[in-house]
Amino acid sequence: MGLLSYLTGLTFPRGVHPPGLKDDTRELPIRRMAFAPRMVLPLDQHFGPAARALVAKNQEVVRGEPIAEAVDDDSVPIHSPVTGTVEGIELMPTARGPKAEAIILRAAPGDSQHVRWVKPQDLAKCSARELIEAIQQAGIVGQGGAAFPTHRKLRVPDKYPVDTLVINGCECEPYLTADHRIMLEYGQDVIAGIRLAMRAVRAEQAIIGVEDDKPEAIAALREHIKADDAISVVEVRSKYPQGSEKMLIKALLDREVPSGCFPYQIGVVVNNIGTMAQIGQLLPRGQGLIERVITVAGPGVEKPGNYIVPIGTPLRYLLESVGYPKDDPSRIILGGPMMGSTVAALDVPVTKSISGVIVLPEGSELDPAPRIQPCIRCGDCVDVCPVGLNPADLARLAAARQYEVMEEEYNLNDCFECGCCSFVCPSNIPLVQYFRIAKSLNRERMS
Repeated sequence: MGLLSYLTGLTFPRGVHPPGLKDDTRELPIRRMAFAPRMVLPLDQHFGPAARALVAKNQEVVRGEPIAEAVDDDSVPIHSPVTGTVEGIELMPTARGPKAEAIILRAAPGDSQHVRWVKPQDLAKCSARELIEAIQQAGIVGQGGAAFPTHRKLRVPDKYPVDTLVINGCECEPYLTADHRIMLEYGQDVIAGIRLAMRAVRAEQAIIGVEDDKPEAIAALREHIKADDAISVVEVRSKYPQGSEKMLIKALLDREVPSGCFPYQIGVVVNNIGTMAQIGQLLPRGQGLIERVITVAGPGVEKPGNYIVPIGTPLRYLLESVGYPKDDPSRIILGGPMMGSTVAALDVPVTKSISGVIVLPEGSELDPAPRIQPCIRCGDCVDVCPVGLNPADLARLAAARQYEVMEEEYNLNDCFECGCCSFVCPSNIPLVQYFRIAKSLNRERMS
C-alpha cells in the first residue's frame, strides 16, 4: 500500500471535497412509490443496442412480464413494471435528448405491487455461463448511472483471469443516499448478489469499499458475511470521486488501470452495491428488473427520501408525489449534482440507471450563478483532476474545435466526466460539458 494511503486512509491522489448534503435523507427508511397511471418504457435504457418490443397495442400484460427482448449480446430485455394494457409503441422524450421508441403502458386501476411474473431458479448448480445468462435475462444494468449491461461486465475474456471483485459502496455524490440505505436495509441481498457475481467471474475474493463516513453501513454489511466468506468490507476515505472504478481500485488494491484499458485487464471487475442487491433479489426469483431505489432530494423537494420507484414512472408524476416548486425556475438533475445531467422537460421517464432526482432552486448550494468568466490560468483544475489531465488545455482546444487533438494528444478519453474541474473553477467554466461535447463529436466522426 502506498505511503499516502497509509497516512491518510485508503484513497487516490487529488479529487475534491464537495459538501455532502445528505442529512435530509440518510436516516429515512426506503419507501415505496405508487404506480403512475401511465408508464413510459424506452427501449434503449442501456448502453448497447435497444431492446425489441414483444407486445402490441391493446395487449394486456402483468407486472414482471417481459415486454421487450434483447437483440444481441450487448442488449437486455425489459419487463413490465405494472399490470395493465399496452397503450402504444411511440417515439417519446428521453433524458438523453432525442426522442426514442418506447412502450407506453396504462396501469390497471387498483392493482397491487405483487409481481405476477416470476420463475424461481435453483442457482446452486448453475455454471458461470448460466449465471451470466440469468443476469442478462433479468435485464440488469449498472445501478450506479452508467447503464452498462451487467452481464457484459461479468463476461470477462478467458485470457484475463479475475482475482478480485470490487464493490462500490462509496456513494460520494452530494445528496445521494440510496446506496447507503440499500446497505442498511438490504445487506443480505447485497451479499447474496456478491456471492453469485464472484462465481460468475470466478473471483477469489470480493472487497466492498465503503467511505468512512458510513460506519453504520459498514457494520450492517459485516453482519451478513460468514466467517468462511472471501468477502470483506474496507473503509476508504470520504472524498469525491472515490466511487469511480479506477479510483476505487487504486484505493483498495493499489493497482492502476492503464490508459485505454479495462479493469479486468489487471484482474479486477467493479460493480455498484445496488447492482449486487438487484442480483441477489431477482435471480433466485427469476424476476426481471422493474423498479429501483432512487434518492429524491434537494432544497426544492417537500418530502425528500429514498423511494422504490417503478421503472417508467414519468418524472412529473414522481415530483408531484414528493412536492416540488412548480412555479420556480428550479434546476432538476438526474443522478448526482457532480456527474448527473440536467433535464429540461418533466415528460421523461425514470429509467434503470437513474440513481437520484435532485431539485435545486435558483441560487441554492451547488447551483451557483452560471456567469462564465475567462480562464485565469490558476491551475486549480489540474490540481484536482483524479486522472492527471490538464482540463485548462483541453478547454482551450475545445474552444478552437480541435477535438481530434484533444483525443489523440491530450488523452481526452481518460476523462470520465467526474466534474471535479468544473467544481473548483473560479471562472465557472463548464469544463466537463466541453469535454462531453468533444467526446460525442469524436464518436460521431468515427461512426
